[in-house]
Amino acid sequence: MEIIQIVGIGLMSTVLILVLKEQKPMFAFLLAAATGILIFLFLIGKIGGVISTLQRLAESSGMETVYLKTVFKIIGISYIAEFGAQIVRDAGQESIASKIELAGKVLIMTLAMPIIGIIIETVMKLLPA
Repeated sequence: MEIIQIVGIGLMSTVLILVLKEQKPMFAFLLAAATGILIFLFLIGKIGGVISTLQRLAESSGMETVYLKTVFKIIGISYIAEFGAQIVRDAGQESIASKIELAGKVLIMTLAMPIIGIIIETVMKLLPA
């Protein structure tokens, strides 16, 4: 039922934004940004539940926590970059939004390099010499 609350907040904000956009565009943008942040904060608890479940699964499987932490960082970067890019897009700055997305992709690749290296090493060990 939480989705109904989120959609309700989104719909009410959209109506207010449409009304404000003609008279006070800056307030309309601020309301859009605040709505996005409110929805994101609403979901933080759910994200925390997913993270704790994944941590329990990783611990029970004997997986090294450094890999799980790296995956969490990658997921966090992707969510934050997407969120930031959407807000900037709402302000009409498509080129800056694209740069935020590019930065997120580069940071993700940087974090993923150790994992990619381990995968390549494992594959090389499996291949006959």
